[in-house]
Amino acid sequence: MTSASARAMEVLIRFRGSKKLYGSPERVRAHIEDLTIRPASFAPPAKLDKQVDISITYRDGWPIYLVTPRTGTTTRRAIYTHGGAWIHEIVGFHWRFVAEVAVRANCEVTVPVYPLVPLGSAAQVVPVIADLAEELVTEVGASNVSLIGDSAGATITLSAAQLLCSRGIAGPRLILLSPGLDLTFRNPRIAHINPTDPWLDVPGLRVAIEQWRGDLPIDDPLVSPFFGDVNGLGPIMIFTSTRDITNADAHAFVHKAKEQGVNVMLSEANGMIHVYPLLPIPEAKQARTAIVEAVAS
Repeated sequence: MTSASARAMEVLIRFRGSKKLYGSPERVRAHIEDLTIRPASFAPPAKLDKQVDISITYRDGWPIYLVTPRTGTTTRRAIYTHGGAWIHEIVGFHWRFVAEVAVRANCEVTVPVYPLVPLGSAAQVVPVIADLAEELVTEVGASNVSLIGDSAGATITLSAAQLLCSRGIAGPRLILLSPGLDLTFRNPRIAHINPTDPWLDVPGLRVAIEQWRGDLPIDDPLVSPFFGDVNGLGPIMIFTSTRDITNADAHAFVHKAKEQGVNVMLSEANGMIHVYPLLPIPEAKQARTAIVEAVAS
């Protein structure tokens, strides 16, 4: 049975108008313009200072946060790339997840605040994430590095991992929460899932994706990692849910990856919604524990 908290979360998401926003190209265009004029804050909540140490550096003009556990030296490293449909900044539930991973897995977590559309694009952002990952792999070895992302951030994460492999770098562990994989949205199962998804819709997402891809074709692996080479990738964990339009391509990608011998695990939550492991609901706890155990292993 779905918990009362999960049902309440769905009501809240519907009340906030997320489905209405992403269902309308015009609304998304206006929303992007509003966010460009009045950028949202990306700062970590002050409450996290009680749990972890937080520092900041800059790279290519990006703020790069380092979230560190207070348990002394650790060789575990992770990069967390946040979601938000390429238009929204990292927010509180992302930061709380980062802090939980840092503390429970005893891991230093790098959090890049990458430029969003219309300023950021796949060709600009993905290589920098790959550079950050390469530096960590060089520092502590691929087996001690996890690349984590949710939603659009999971899209970026997988594209960066593929780019890393093309450089001949050993693939670190990948943990992808509700990843967008094929941004053509050509999978026919999407239309069947869409009426049950209270959060996402294709028409508005296409507007954000058109700006995100820039001059690249929509099927370029830097944009749609579904079309990239999976050979050489490290072990992959994908968390998906049945009331999420990204679920369709999660299954298709896992099938493709397994056919090519990739170590990939799909964890599917029946009745849950987009990026459910990040939400303050009971069903998320088991997923977060699995993530922590993977990072700590």
